[in-house]
Amino acid sequence: MSQIVRSVLAVIAGFVAASVVMVIVESINGHVLYPELGKAAQGVTDKEAMRALMAGAPVGAFLVVLIGWALGSFVGGFVAARIAPASPLAHALVLGGLLTLAGVANNLLIPPPGWFWIPTLLVFLPGACAGASVARVKSSA
Repeated sequence: MSQIVRSVLAVIAGFVAASVVMVIVESINGHVLYPELGKAAQGVTDKEAMRALMAGAPVGAFLVVLIGWALGSFVGGFVAARIAPASPLAHALVLGGLLTLAGVANNLLIPPPGWFWIPTLLVFLPGACAGASVARVKSSA
């Protein structure tokens, strides 16, 4: 398999792994920790109604989302680094950049409170790099 194909597949696999972890954590958030918020958000398609719902959401719900994003980016960085061990940090940075763009897109679709934008821009790159670092240590052991 060519190095370019392996690199692309590594980032795609990392993105999928990160997304799965994020979906699991956010499902726990909406169904177990804050079920009233999860039920209220079902079927809401109007941006202003969603903005009003998010404005009334507890800070804890947003913190759980950030934890899910950090865990997801960590797992994604780990997976990408394991698939492409030649340059694990570079793959983690690409993945972290893509996840950051996805987080920005998510914030544009589901408008959060203003403070949430700062951690959105800061959470993905360090998480992906940490996952790649753990993968590198594990592969050299």
